[in-house]
Amino acid sequence: MMRNQTATIFLSLLACIVCLSITANAQLRTNFYSTTCPNVESLVRAAVQAKFRQTFVTAPATLRLFFHDCFVRGCDASIMLSSPTGQAEKDHPDNLSLAGDGFDTVVRAKAAVDSNPQCRNKVSCADILALATRDVVNLAGGTFYPVELGRRDGRISSMASVQRRLPGAHTLGFSHCSRFANRVYNFSPRSRTDPTLNPQYAMQLRQMCPINVDPRIAIDMDPTTPRTFDNAYFRNLQTGRGLFTSDQILFTDSRSRGIVNQFAASNTAFNQAFAEAMTKLGRVGVLTGNQGEIRVDCTRPN
Repeated sequence: MMRNQTATIFLSLLACIVCLSITANAQLRTNFYSTTCPNVESLVRAAVQAKFRQTFVTAPATLRLFFHDCFVRGCDASIMLSSPTGQAEKDHPDNLSLAGDGFDTVVRAKAAVDSNPQCRNKVSCADILALATRDVVNLAGGTFYPVELGRRDGRISSMASVQRRLPGAHTLGFSHCSRFANRVYNFSPRSRTDPTLNPQYAMQLRQMCPINVDPRIAIDMDPTTPRTFDNAYFRNLQTGRGLFTSDQILFTDSRSRGIVNQFAASNTAFNQAFAEAMTKLGRVGVLTGNQGEIRVDCTRPN
């Protein structure tokens, strides 16, 4: 994909979040379960903490799961639904790399909530996913932000709904060599390596990902603080250490470079902007009131 096209798509996605969140139903509120399940946040957080202690993959997996849910049919937990014929959202090629630990985190948190008689079948899987996402970000060193609640679960999950490449969160997690090998091997007829890559970083990637490498080899997306949710991601971009083209373009394109520089200079500014963006994203396409349902099992409609 050409450089300007990539930047335009990124900026369009940001605009899409803002526009759709403005029209989202205003029934979402932070105290939605104050009478029906007042301790929902502590129940979810305890389950998420237990899972996080078992494996760090819980953090990037859950965060990515939330993005992939909201960017398709809206934040309705449709990404959680399974299809006996393999035609659900989760079966789309762009979603096959979603780590099972993200799904497992939501399932465990749902079980923890439903273990409380007052809360049983009162809290949606969509809200549990939103809360779990905030909690994994915080456990990984990111900001703790209030989560608006009141979403209902969708009943439809279709692979055909996934019509565009989905974004990820590249300050946490890992990738496989095949996802970026084109940047360090035979980038173009004129250059073996993507010229936007830091030469030392490119050499490091070639050492970790030799030709015909084991496809199971995993590479940290953030080469400096891979297990911490922080603004090092943006400082990496300033020095040509963005793992993917879609990362590095944020700095090489003048339209987004100022934002990269702002967040690279201030972790506080990044965390504040991230919290605001997550709140807006969490409003996209939500079902509220009598729409949708509260799933008994997050993996199938009632």
